[in-house]
Amino acid sequence: MIRRLAMALACLATGATAQQVSEAQGVVLRGLDKISGQVYDIEMKSGQTATFERLRITLNSCRYPVGNPSGDAYAALKVSDATDGTELFSGWMIASAPALSAMDHARYDLWVMRCTTS
Repeated sequence: MIRRLAMALACLATGATAQQVSEAQGVVLRGLDKISGQVYDIEMKSGQTATFERLRITLNSCRYPVGNPSGDAYAALKVSDATDGTELFSGWMIASAPALSAMDHARYDLWVMRCTTS
């Protein structure tokens, strides 16, 4: 399964995928505080950094299937601890398969919902 993920991400990064993708202007992420049970939607533009609780999230890119902005989203994210700067995640998250490339954190979950085009 990890090998399949690596191959899929490599194809996405090199553009060698069978499915053509478009670059979006932003993304909608969903964050969960596992202790309080609070769920938050986080809207960001490409290049923007947002803070969610104790996480600092930077969106590098969000891509979606050409002509289908509500289709499967792929977001390149960097997530770090806002208090000490420790990098917690760096890479692509895939909306349709959040467990394939998930951020591992004891308190917070974060996943991609969709790309935004406006």
